[in-house]
Amino acid sequence: MKELIIGGARSGKSAYAQQCAEQSGLQLIYVATATAHDEEMAHRIRHHQQQRDTSWKLIEEPVDLLTVLQTYAAEDACILVDCLTLWLSNLLAQDNQAELEQQIDGLIQRVPDLPGKMIFVSNETGLGVIPMGELTRRFVDEAGRLHQLLAGICDSVTFMLAGIPQKIK
Repeated sequence: MKELIIGGARSGKSAYAQQCAEQSGLQLIYVATATAHDEEMAHRIRHHQQQRDTSWKLIEEPVDLLTVLQTYAAEDACILVDCLTLWLSNLLAQDNQAELEQQIDGLIQRVPDLPGKMIFVSNETGLGVIPMGELTRRFVDEAGRLHQLLAGICDSVTFMLAGIPQKIK
């Protein structure tokens, strides 16, 4: 079972994803893609860490997500990836279009065949004002493409709105 949980900032995505994972009864693996570039982000990371108990195995990987998924995917495991937009930001920061495309294509091609449950959390960035800067517009465009591709291969897609899950697939 592969699931995409998507929504705006502070919509309850991570809490809902964690609840779904914990209810699965499977081994819990949390894949964190965030890196603490400043104190505010470090605070956000600490907050997420405090929300999980010791039953979770933590894997921190900002770029090579597919390798982590291939390594830890198992029938008795639930992998929660939080979050794809931070992963995408990390890839865009490398300024290597070929690497970006390779990482996304690999993810989309390989994830359907991996065993176990996977929950992907991501921010819906396409519902707001279109940013003025070239890099931020590119980010919104790449995130939109990634979400469409991932939604196509996931068994379930949930949109979070004000803490309320809305099943859309």
